[in-house]
Amino acid sequence: MPDANTLWLFALASLVLVLIPGPAVVYILTRSVSQGRTAGLVSAVGINAGSIVHVLAAVLGLSVILAQSATAFALIKWAGVAYLAWIGVRTLRGGDTMFNNQTRERLALKRVFVQGALVNILNPKVAIFFLAFLPQFVNVDAPNPALQTFVLGMTLVIVGLASDSAYALVGGHVGNLFRTKPRAGRNIRIGAGVTYLALAGVAAIAGARSSPAS
Repeated sequence: MPDANTLWLFALASLVLVLIPGPAVVYILTRSVSQGRTAGLVSAVGINAGSIVHVLAAVLGLSVILAQSATAFALIKWAGVAYLAWIGVRTLRGGDTMFNNQTRERLALKRVFVQGALVNILNPKVAIFFLAFLPQFVNVDAPNPALQTFVLGMTLVIVGLASDSAYALVGGHVGNLFRTKPRAGRNIRIGAGVTYLALAGVAAIAGARSSPAS
């Protein structure tokens, strides 16, 4: 187990990092604005469920493989880019009844959760982050470094869930304001679709520039 000082320092550093908006935050805000606070909170849970996968990967050493293998890195990068682009196209082609079809919204929550998890799982920057940031707080001379890695990783997940939930609540409030305006569904749908496509483009460019050597 990490000592108390290390744990508090890591939690503080994690809070600073998760407050910086990135693809996960944009996804959560988009879901909150387009479908309400419940969908935003579900997407936040999904995002952090994806983070748990990276925690387990860090414990098992998968993050090291991703950092050292250009092929593995590229495969996951392009899978993430393709998935964001697919969400964008599907959103642009969707209907404008997201605000008045409550049954459809409840059924879509499972999809919102899965999409949130995949957005984070398929983001190679998250894996690299766990490799570059988390190990700095692990004392390899202390017993059971794997347990330390797991505890620190779950600390980051808890901090991230709190921060992402706050973003979801803010997005839900914005969504409530948009519900009172004409053509809100169409405008938000188009904005969400364009946002996802832009994220796919940014991810492709950033990933191409930061691909590790094989």
